[in-house]
Amino acid sequence: MEPIVHAVFEPHTSTWQYIVADSSTKAAVIVDPVLDFDPSRNAISTESADALLALVKEHGYTVDTLLETHVHADHLTAAKYLQDRLAKAGEKKPQIGIGKRIGEVQERFAARYGIARDEYEGAFDRLLDDDEIFHVGQLEAKAVHLPGHTPDHMGYLIGENIFCGDSLFNSDVGSARCDFPGGNANDLFKTATKLFSLPPTFKIYTGHDYPPNNPRSTPQAFSTVAEQMEHNKHLKSGTSETEFVAWRLGRDTGLAEPRLIHQALQVNIRAGRLPKDGLLHVPVRVEGGDAKLW
Repeated sequence: MEPIVHAVFEPHTSTWQYIVADSSTKAAVIVDPVLDFDPSRNAISTESADALLALVKEHGYTVDTLLETHVHADHLTAAKYLQDRLAKAGEKKPQIGIGKRIGEVQERFAARYGIARDEYEGAFDRLLDDDEIFHVGQLEAKAVHLPGHTPDHMGYLIGENIFCGDSLFNSDVGSARCDFPGGNANDLFKTATKLFSLPPTFKIYTGHDYPPNNPRSTPQAFSTVAEQMEHNKHLKSGTSETEFVAWRLGRDTGLAEPRLIHQALQVNIRAGRLPKDGLLHVPVRVEGGDAKLW
């Protein structure tokens, strides 16, 4: 039994969102939904999330769970917005799920941004254990711990498809950065090994499509295990852990921080809820001159 997979691309953050459904029962999950944010106006909007709702309605799906692969640093999650909208539409209120290690990530960034505990504790309804089995209608699914990009990172294996978030990208893009707090290049190598242990025809659905040169005419959502093993520019078969870790650490030292990192982290540790006071805190760095004069 294979799921129906709707891959929906959000072009402003190059993010893949997925609706994964059981054709027999019309039960569905949504993976990594995006809440639109315009940093030039500090404005949130819901066009991308509303498009997911329209697709759910068009196909008559019932959304059981909103799944996050991890706390994203490059876009805001629409999980809470979707949960509220689906409940108001008369459907059973879906749970928001994420890996069980989310607590350490929440505490780290709550301390950094001065977020009160009552704004993030209990924000997620379901904390998934490593290798936990759950169901999407009659389909069996499994939560798979995929650390490296972040320590809490979880993938979701449904049928012959794994939704791997920001661990592996398409073969011509390679792998995710490991320089965020709790990230680890050795762990990411082991994650790739775990993904490559799946049967060669299984599909690896990625969290983003960042083509290295020119935008593709059609963004690419997945590649097979066999294709990744043969062509992944960072982690193809034969690449040693030592070789990969040295390259990944060197590469990460030259990367700029994601454009929406501060806004995203503050909203995402709250599972998509906005701050009670409506304020997001963005640190300021003084470059040049005498910082003592400011």
